[in-house]
Amino acid sequence: MYKRNMAITGIVVAFLTVLFVTNARAAVSAVGVDVYTNNPIVGIVKDCSPAVVNIDTETMVTRNPHPFANDPFFREFFGREFDNFKRMVPMRGKGSGFIVDGKDGYILTNNHVVEGADKITVTMMDGRTLDAELIGRDPTFDLAVIKIGADNLHSLPLGDSDAAEVGEWVVAIGNPHGFENTVTVGIISAKNRTLQAADINFQGFMQTDAAINPGNSGGPLINLKGEVVGINTAIVPYAQGIGFAVPVNMAKQIMNDLIENGEVKRGWLGVVLQNVTPGFVEAYKLPAENGAVISDVVSGSPAEKAGVRRGDVIIAIDGKDMKNSQDVVLCIRNKLSGDEVSMDIYRDSKKQTIKVSLGTMPDSGAGRTQRGRERGRPSDNDESTRVGATVGPITPERKDSYGLESDQGVVVLDVERGSVADEMGIKEGDHIMEVNRRAISSVSDWERALRGEAKTIVMLVKRDSQTLYFTYKK
Repeated sequence: MYKRNMAITGIVVAFLTVLFVTNARAAVSAVGVDVYTNNPIVGIVKDCSPAVVNIDTETMVTRNPHPFANDPFFREFFGREFDNFKRMVPMRGKGSGFIVDGKDGYILTNNHVVEGADKITVTMMDGRTLDAELIGRDPTFDLAVIKIGADNLHSLPLGDSDAAEVGEWVVAIGNPHGFENTVTVGIISAKNRTLQAADINFQGFMQTDAAINPGNSGGPLINLKGEVVGINTAIVPYAQGIGFAVPVNMAKQIMNDLIENGEVKRGWLGVVLQNVTPGFVEAYKLPAENGAVISDVVSGSPAEKAGVRRGDVIIAIDGKDMKNSQDVVLCIRNKLSGDEVSMDIYRDSKKQTIKVSLGTMPDSGAGRTQRGRERGRPSDNDESTRVGATVGPITPERKDSYGLESDQGVVVLDVERGSVADEMGIKEGDHIMEVNRRAISSVSDWERALRGEAKTIVMLVKRDSQTLYFTYKK
């Protein structure tokens, strides 16, 4: 009986194995790829590589080749003499790009690849070297369009980065460290990543483990359909297998604007945003836990003109739910100046809708400036220490010392390490304006607002000309 059962089991296993293999072959045959005899990556590389180009840049910079030019001792005595050695020398850079319009020779790449370049040269896969013209660039999303004088070129189709899924296979083609037409393969590791570089927040990146190195910047990230889903942009230099790409859906509209206008007239709302925290939800009695709280409204901005206020919580824009501040930033950045958006907000726990006509984003240099501070503490006995923060009134000396813009409220003079205030992120020099929705104009107000050591604390703080909410929940 045992032998007969084993024989029957063997027959069943053999039948299922044959059935599985047959179905597997039929499935891959249906999509035109046979994993037993062919690698799908090979076909993608053959089809896409002719559209990927190597970009060389040359920027003229001033250099002093004298060996003692930067020595403090010699410069003290011969500083002006060293200026006679200054020379204009070329600084060279490398990157990648890919052709998006084979008829007119338009190439998409990263802004940081061509920014400031006096000369841009493109090398094709067939060995041709052509001078390129900068058509336009967008520092916000680190994208640029250049043009070469050639036609009938092979171009790459642009896919749908919103439809791309985490875990999906992707191929990166570029010129890392000058090694032309290098191919790496990986998956989409994550979406909607946020990076900060050169004091600019980049949000919405795709993360991939396909190897990306210096020189890959501007190259395409391609799905298994041969469509571009991202533009390789950044790496984490101290990590392995962590690269980032601009989703191609962001690039589509930007690219068209750069080609038509040479610039992107991006929409601007004019608010400072923060994520909604559990403490904020409790203190402000919000009926929702998602959204972005407005911690400041820029004077004269479209938001101010539309009646948006500090403390409003944005929960949806044009009917699309906003989970956090990143969603709001991405949504607005994808709009153009003059576009009207409909924002659903909570104000005083009540839902309402505000329509805002977006303006033009100010120049990047128009942002807030950092004020220098002297750390001296003027003597004043009218101080209070609660939740680990020592605060005092804003005297003329303190106003000048900490660079404060108003004498209404209290200023933080010290923060106890490991205290509630420290955990909240409060720092010396912060100007506290509200505590738990109560306006603070004196140390007595501060005492009353925190009397009883409330389990939930929300502070409105002004720091470096910008207001922010800080929350704590026990």
